[in-house]
Amino acid sequence: MTNNLDTISKLALTYFTLKHAARERALPKSRTAIRYCANSIRATHRQEFENARSLLAQAAALLTDIQQDLQDHLDIYYAGFVQDAHKEFAEATIFVALVQGHTLPRADELAIGWAAYLNGLAEAVGEVRRYILDQLRQDRFEHCEQFLAAMDDIYALLVTIDFPDAITAGLRRTTDATRGILEKTRGDLTTAAGQAQLQRSLEALQLILEQPRMKQPML
Repeated sequence: MTNNLDTISKLALTYFTLKHAARERALPKSRTAIRYCANSIRATHRQEFENARSLLAQAAALLTDIQQDLQDHLDIYYAGFVQDAHKEFAEATIFVALVQGHTLPRADELAIGWAAYLNGLAEAVGEVRRYILDQLRQDRFEHCEQFLAAMDDIYALLVTIDFPDAITAGLRRTTDATRGILEKTRGDLTTAAGQAQLQRSLEALQLILEQPRMKQPML
């Protein structure tokens, strides 16, 4: 009855050896891809767009390698760590597109799933907030309203995705956080614009007060 256990043992060991090897190849690639994406976001904040795009290209190559490594091990592919890398890749790619005023890439163009894409889209809103605050600190107001409008549009899209968290990877919670970020940014921008207007008014008044008074004509 058990004379084939040796064969079963060999087959099982071969199966799990291959699966473990595939996982061990994919994990460091996933971590490196996430690091590339984080560095790309930092480069975008510094407006080093060529460097940001180069880092994203390196991340994309690693994600392609991971897909090939795990094509026969879909249980590992969908275990979570690959989707985390996809989310970070979406966030970084969307962020640089927003800052440069480019059309947003789609999930299929990035070769990632929609759940990871939409969560990355939501988290990109937080990076846009940081970018707006940096612009305000440097008294650059010209594009802040456009960025705020983009954040508003993204939130309006996210609230239409009303599906269970099991298939959206917790998007509802991320969307709620996005709303808070949007409202805080709106308040910060409104306050900064009001302060800038007040500063301009004070400077204009100072110029008027510093003008020499016209002498009254002698009688």
